[in-house]
Amino acid sequence: MFREYIAQLIKYDKKFIVIGNKNAITYKEIFSLIRNEKIWIGYRNINSDIWFVVPEDYEYEKIVNGFKLKHIMGCWFTNLDTTKRHEQLILYKKYSPEEYPHYDNYDAIEVSKVAEIPMDWYGAMGVPITFINKYNPKQFEIIALGITGSIKFSCEKKMEILKDGQFTGKFTVNAKGTLYRKYNPDKDVKLPAFKDTKTGELYSSIFARVIIRKIGDR
Repeated sequence: MFREYIAQLIKYDKKFIVIGNKNAITYKEIFSLIRNEKIWIGYRNINSDIWFVVPEDYEYEKIVNGFKLKHIMGCWFTNLDTTKRHEQLILYKKYSPEEYPHYDNYDAIEVSKVAEIPMDWYGAMGVPITFINKYNPKQFEIIALGITGSIKFSCEKKMEILKDGQFTGKFTVNAKGTLYRKYNPDKDVKLPAFKDTKTGELYSSIFARVIIRKIGDR
């Protein structure tokens, strides 16, 4: 009921701080609110888990000082202003086509780590959803979420789905509506996820990305 609860708070113009799963960033309704600067992420690091004390008969993951604990991949969602959302993300890397490959089905480059956003690239780029933790609306523009329904993909190839690098005989168009790029066996840790049925080329599927653009002079 996370979507409905946040929508109700917004409807009645309430100020709030709410704990939620960080994957809620990818919910269409929540992402739209973030993009339109209606809500943002609080001070807590989005990459740090939140641990809760649970009842004696509840499923748990560890015991600390006699208390049973369970965690969620959580963060704070809020519309209370913070100094954090006005901080500039320090950029130090420069763009190179070798290090920042373009997606095959959308005009943007892949940036696999938020800390490695190139300082001299002003086009669109896909960054991990943890970028929202560093989002400053005066430094970056959020364009869309890199999934079907949020962006229009530039090509629609018929792909065979791979599982653990093995062919499955199952097919999809446009890699199930996700961003993808050509598989690089020398650099990619994960096995390829798709094969182009026409060319035989292998592709890596990209986990949820936020499409952003730097604001400022070129």
